[in-house]
Amino acid sequence: MAVNEHAASGPIDPGEHPVDLGLTHVALPVERWEETIEFYAEFASMEVVHERGEPGERVAWISDRTRPFVVVLLERGVDHRLGGWSHLGVGLESRLAVDRTLARASEAGFDALGPFDAGPPVGYWGIIADPNGHNLEVAYGQEVGIAVESPEPDDDRPGSG
Repeated sequence: MAVNEHAASGPIDPGEHPVDLGLTHVALPVERWEETIEFYAEFASMEVVHERGEPGERVAWISDRTRPFVVVLLERGVDHRLGGWSHLGVGLESRLAVDRTLARASEAGFDALGPFDAGPPVGYWGIIADPNGHNLEVAYGQEVGIAVESPEPDDDRPGSG
């Protein structure tokens, strides 16, 4: 399907298609296509849920299928990276899982930093650079769900905000 095919056929009928609301995706330019898809499958439990285009111009949506959110991979030159403090973050089931994921990434030749224990609400975390230089944070014990479900922001905690 061409990117503008829906535009040519008119607006999407909400009765026919569910309409996404809220934050649905973040897009990353990537040059190393196959390695990038394998990286996110291995270290973030993400899989391709949509793919289109010809080599050199491919687009893939990858998801861990835990919520309606995807990382959109755009095959093209990478002129900027999620580096420094910029990153994608995934929650893992334990501190041991963070340790093992960082070790596997390092053994596979990826730059890995950590683990670090920052305490609540940040938790136990480390960073892995993907094949294009984008940072992936793997963490345990972050309190994103608690913050989102709380009726009021918690601004009293050290390091918050």
